[in-house]
Amino acid sequence: MIKRTIQDIILTSLKTYPVVGILGSRQVGKTTLAKTIKKIAKPDAVYLDLELPSDINKLQDAELYLRQFEKSLVIIDEIQRMPSLYPLLRALVDKKRIAGRFLILGSASPELIRHSSESLAGRIIYHELFPLNYFETGTGQFKKLLLRGGYPNSYLAKNDDESYIWRESYIKTYLEMDIPQLEIRIPSMQLRRFWTMLAHSHGQLWNASKIAGSLGISAPTVRRYLDILESTFIVRQLQPYHTNTKKRLIKSPKVYIRDSGLNHALLRIKTFEELTGHPSIGSSWEGFIIEQLVALLPENSQYYFYRSNAGAEIDFLYFDKQNHPVPVEIKYSLSPVLSKGFWSAFEDLQCKRGYVIYPGSEMYPIGKNVTALPLAQLKIILKT
Repeated sequence: MIKRTIQDIILTSLKTYPVVGILGSRQVGKTTLAKTIKKIAKPDAVYLDLELPSDINKLQDAELYLRQFEKSLVIIDEIQRMPSLYPLLRALVDKKRIAGRFLILGSASPELIRHSSESLAGRIIYHELFPLNYFETGTGQFKKLLLRGGYPNSYLAKNDDESYIWRESYIKTYLEMDIPQLEIRIPSMQLRRFWTMLAHSHGQLWNASKIAGSLGISAPTVRRYLDILESTFIVRQLQPYHTNTKKRLIKSPKVYIRDSGLNHALLRIKTFEELTGHPSIGSSWEGFIIEQLVALLPENSQYYFYRSNAGAEIDFLYFDKQNHPVPVEIKYSLSPVLSKGFWSAFEDLQCKRGYVIYPGSEMYPIGKNVTALPLAQLKIILKT
């Protein structure tokens, strides 16, 4: 059993909020986490899985059923399958507002589920569960996590072949079952082609017209596809940072497939040796490190990339506790070299410090106020 970083945060939220939500993609470990929390904090909690017909049956008269558990925690898994519960949860909470009444688990963002975003406003706090990160796995080795990604079933598979087969099955299930359950009508083959195209342009600027032309559909349609993959926690859109500088800045987001293992499955990369010889190794490492950083940063942190038309560029930009911009460059090289574009951006933003994340094992200064940092020491970024 791997302890998830977010576990203690959720336990604290259950002491304050009447409804706590755990969001994350399918098979990311939400159910396991919820059952762990039940065991630790609320052994008498009621658990409902809305993928089970028997549990759906219990909610034929949902108000009557749920009212009998006013003093217990009720865990509702895959709540996006029954969006009509949201207004009822609001009514029950308003009638008896106490902390820790409901723990709901969902595989889609509140914006994608009817009734959800407005129904529980002011009554709920959401936490996102990411795939396993480097510090949760505790292995000291990043190669397995980079190749297989952080979905527990993929990462913990007996070998790379089993991991790859699981990820292929995951993609098929997502396209053929999960998306239709959200009442989204898109041909699964069309969405797979789009997803595969994103894998081949992983880490690049979003270009709707180019992708639309390749698929033979309109730009608004591919924009809708992208929003669906983002709202189901498959894709991350990293927005550009705009400042008051007089520089002309890039305005399109960069798009990443969030889990490196799914990205590699779409590219048909099965082993680490294949990955290191593949042209996508640099962008794969970049997306992988960005996910590690986002998982470590405080919730609701703001982060961006920076690029000007003049060539100034930073892979990842966040703000520290003093609200100073901190640039992070990501290089898959044991001898990383910073480009002129990085130093131009460093100067544009008047940064006081910066980092280069690379796959080595030693921390050392690589330039004035810039430190080369191995993955194992990534947490140093947050301590300074």
